[in-house]
Amino acid sequence: MSPNVASPPTDTQSLHYIIRSGLAGGIAGCVAKTVVAPLDRVKILFQASNPDFQKYAGSWSGTFRAGKEIYKDGGFRGLFQGHSATLLRVFPYAAIKFMAYDQVHYILMPTREQETNTRRFIAGAISGTLSVFCTYPLEVIRVRMAFRTRLTEKSPTSDRPSFMRAARTMYYEGTSGFLPANAQSPRSANFLDRFPLLKFYRGFTVTMMGMIPYAGVSFLSWGFLRSHFLPPSKAGHSTPTPIADLAIGAVSGAIAQTASYPFEVTRRRMQVGGITRPDRWLRWGETVSAIWRSSGWRGFYVGLSIGYLKIIPMTAVSFAVWQSGKRLLKV
Repeated sequence: MSPNVASPPTDTQSLHYIIRSGLAGGIAGCVAKTVVAPLDRVKILFQASNPDFQKYAGSWSGTFRAGKEIYKDGGFRGLFQGHSATLLRVFPYAAIKFMAYDQVHYILMPTREQETNTRRFIAGAISGTLSVFCTYPLEVIRVRMAFRTRLTEKSPTSDRPSFMRAARTMYYEGTSGFLPANAQSPRSANFLDRFPLLKFYRGFTVTMMGMIPYAGVSFLSWGFLRSHFLPPSKAGHSTPTPIADLAIGAVSGAIAQTASYPFEVTRRRMQVGGITRPDRWLRWGETVSAIWRSSGWRGFYVGLSIGYLKIIPMTAVSFAVWQSGKRLLKV
């Protein structure tokens, strides 16, 4: 069932409907992330200013040269480093996001006449922030796995990171007795010692702030474009529209990426803060200041070209597979 078509509350709010809706969303997220996994790893290395790959940042050709170096160093598996953690996060993340959107959409806009851009934005923002809140620690672990290179590990023979190894490293990094010689904030370190699970929420506040425009604009664009370009008779699942879903999803992703990208760069820096400053909690304000001092406003858009290269096909595939899954599962 399309979110543009109202249905009885007993159907949309039933457990059977919710499970099928979440399953369609989870599969869509996994398929989309797998399609762009190599680009995702390169983008993380650029955004987090990995010293091995800074020389490639800032150009399309640099993106492919970085990918070539990753492949040379780690083979095909190197391009998908951290992808296992990605899938562990993406399935529940996408399942919750799309399922929540279906539910919130029905509550706010039970009929086509009640659809407005403001309500579309609110529905997308709520679904996006809810999914992030539930799955954020998995995202941080995935970023740390993707960020790791020989130079950051200071060992040319280091093994590829496993999910559990990355999680253990994060849990114990910067603890008392293991602080680096230049550590300047024992009070912050003691705080993280007392609450080590907070290390898995580095960058959480700025992520939530960035998710509001990203998910809100993404679903707003999706809903607006579908209502504008698809006649009502073609908006439902009775007539499959995979090409339209791909095209509208691509445009929606590009618009959402532009609106939220500075938040994404900031949170990547904070997520890898345990590597650069394991002794303290990096605040998002000081992270923004550091990016501005080092690169100016352009620093908040580093890797944006690869961001488009990744987000456009990812969003297109995600929305298209989501809709196809809903048609198949009769949601």
